[in-house]
Amino acid sequence: MPPFRLLRRPRLVPVVAAVLLGGLAVVEAWTDPSFRQSFGSLVWVALWIACGLAAQLRWPAAGAVAVAASYPLGELLGAPGPGGAGLIAALVAVAYAGYAGRPRASRVATAACVAVFVLTDIVRAGVSWDSIFFPAIFVPAWWVGSLVRREQDRTREIASLAAQLDAQREATAHAAVVEERARIAREVHDSVAHSLSVMTLQLGGLRRQLGPLLDERPAERDVWLGLERLGRESVEELRATVGILRTPRDGEADLASPVSLARAEHLAADVRAAGLDLALETQGDLTTVPRAVDVAAYRVAQEALSNVLRHAPGARALLRVCHENDAVEVVVRDDGTRSGQADESVRDGATHGAMRAANGGHGLVGMRERTGMFGGTLSAGPVTGGGFEVRARFPIGRGWQ
Repeated sequence: MPPFRLLRRPRLVPVVAAVLLGGLAVVEAWTDPSFRQSFGSLVWVALWIACGLAAQLRWPAAGAVAVAASYPLGELLGAPGPGGAGLIAALVAVAYAGYAGRPRASRVATAACVAVFVLTDIVRAGVSWDSIFFPAIFVPAWWVGSLVRREQDRTREIASLAAQLDAQREATAHAAVVEERARIAREVHDSVAHSLSVMTLQLGGLRRQLGPLLDERPAERDVWLGLERLGRESVEELRATVGILRTPRDGEADLASPVSLARAEHLAADVRAAGLDLALETQGDLTTVPRAVDVAAYRVAQEALSNVLRHAPGARALLRVCHENDAVEVVVRDDGTRSGQADESVRDGATHGAMRAANGGHGLVGMRERTGMFGGTLSAGPVTGGGFEVRARFPIGRGWQ
């Protein structure tokens, strides 16, 4: 995975902060003339800061207090402080605690950090401006972390609600179809089939009454018998039609079930039936994908395949669905060719992809909205060697714990 993607993973923030700020504290101790004479002691303080930040992976609130304790530790070791690196580390730790820790624990940790800094400063230099300055910077840092957490929780709730609405809309549409078919079946059974059945019975009764007369006219009798037979056959056909309308056909029960990556084979079969040479590759357990991500990823795959059908009919395409521990990835790639055409501008995959990208996206906006809702990424464009590729990645379990 590229480094820039790793940096966006929340659990790496304490690790990155521990390395950067611990190193920055050492550099500050070496380059600042007022700190250099206590370089050895400040190295231990820098190591303490790095360990406190790393501890926030498991204990966000306790780790923040540990980082704040670097100030009194430096005083005990006879080192001046707090340095700029130490103060920045404490602010980052408090903000992380506000984001990743339980609300009550993070508030207690923030109050403890403020108390540690203020009391240490009072013991060191007496009451001063810093007694107000430290609360003025620590509390906003905690508030920013809490705000980011609330916004991400709200984003996940909106995504979940959108998935539920999508599933409800499909279920409502299917229920409407079933109800309409049932209504048609009732109409056919109660009106047409009933009338045709009565007419056939009347023909049979009239034939028996006219028996001697029809025996003398065999041609007319055969026509009459044919009409009766046709009436009975029509009644049976209507009854069979009513049964079909009231009983779902093969595969129709799937319409009531919500869309899911676990049904990727059904999606691939539908696309192949439409004339696309499609290969399907799946990896991981697709039945355990969180519901909201499951629906969004399925819709992206559906839209991307629809684009291939519209813009590259006859092309060979690939649908790859991969479920990893921390992400779901959907890839749709086509070779850009169209069977039976010799237009080089179409056969050239790069030109084909540029034409599709220049035409306003053809659903790319909607796909980007779906991936962006979950903090994911979407890339779409020509690929080396010809063709066009859409790659969507949905992160899973983005909450900091």
